Amino acid sequence: MKERQKLVVSGLVALLLVLTLGFFVHRDPRFAGSLTGGVLGIAAASLMLVPLLYLFVKRVPWLKRWITPHVSMRTLLTIHIYTGVLAPILGVLHTGHKFQSPVGIALTLMMLVVALSGYLGRYLLGQLSTDIRQMKADRERLLNAHHALAQEIGDHPYAAVTLRRNSSLFGRAASLFVARDEQRVLQFPSRAFRISESISDLDLAIRTHSTAKSLFGRWLVCHILVAAVLYALLFIHVWSAWYFGIRWLA
Repeated sequence: MKERQKLVVSGLVALLLVLTLGFFVHRDPRFAGSLTGGVLGIAAASLMLVPLLYLFVKRVPWLKRWITPHVSMRTLLTIHIYTGVLAPILGVLHTGHKFQSPVGIALTLMMLVVALSGYLGRYLLGQLSTDIRQMKADRERLLNAHHALAQEIGDHPYAAVTLRRNSSLFGRAASLFVARDEQRVLQFPSRAFRISESISDLDLAIRTHSTAKSLFGRWLVCHILVAAVLYALLFIHVWSAWYFGIRWLA
């Protein structure tokens, strides 16, 4: 279910980016004020308000106790994600790809920033966490293999003598004719080196991913701040449309 959701949301984000590129190839100055454009604008503004429900429920205890028995937080998060992407798509369509109102331009940019930051924060941060867990599990298996190899070397009665003899030039030449058991002993150093090298590589990868996760961990603060600017611009945009347009038709 999670992978399907990620695939669908990725497709919607890709559609949003394609529609945004339409600003460079298409203009319709009258569309935003038409009936179709107005309906798209109202739908976009309404969908932009829906993600607030998840934020309020998550952070207001009494509201959470009242709503979660009927609607789970997972469901609210899913609604938050889908509406957070669908609203900018309808918003871009509503604009008719025209550059005219400074508030409208700023609002469009904020819609894109909020949608993309939410997408990257949700799925990229989750992927980093999954990768770190997998690498830590692999590292634990390699450590167990390293300990087992050390135990095997310690338990072998002739390991030290065989390895010491093989360290000389004559010993390396003679190793071609030693018994199979001694041949297995001679493979201990190379096996230990490969395991140690793999552990070192995983340690570096875990530190790198952890640093990236720490940086992306601050995305939520930026996402909320940008969303606050978005809602302020949305209020100004709706108020100006009402004051300078619809009010005079009443």
